[in-house]
Amino acid sequence: MSGKAAARRTVLKGAALAGTAGLGAAACSTESKVGHAKNPTPTAPVDLGDAEAVPVGGVKLYREQRLLVTRSAKGEYKAFSAQCTHAGCVLDKIEKDEGNCPCHGSRFSVHTGEALKGPATVPLPKVPVRTENGKLIAGPEA
Repeated sequence: MSGKAAARRTVLKGAALAGTAGLGAAACSTESKVGHAKNPTPTAPVDLGDAEAVPVGGVKLYREQRLLVTRSAKGEYKAFSAQCTHAGCVLDKIEKDEGNCPCHGSRFSVHTGEALKGPATVPLPKVPVRTENGKLIAGPEA
């Protein structure tokens, strides 16, 4: 193998690694206010099922629909996007009234959507929610 071919391979490997590192840095960019999904909130009404699935004074995470819903002691519902505003990951669990982002550790209040721990600094977007015939409906026109 000639010295020129080995040097060329080294340069090509370095360029490939630099490109990969750049993609990783872009994935953690904090410039986005809504993460990577085009629409962090529903664009059409979403049927979340039985309204009683959210306990009074509690919260339920709907990961597939990217929503979290709280129900106050008065029985009123609030909904927020469950998509982290830092990089767009979907929250994975609720602990002590905080939603957890599994990607970078951001934490959000389930009652207000406020970012409690970074790297996220922007609150979770509010989502309209209502009950209809015992079911929860979230999204536009809710």
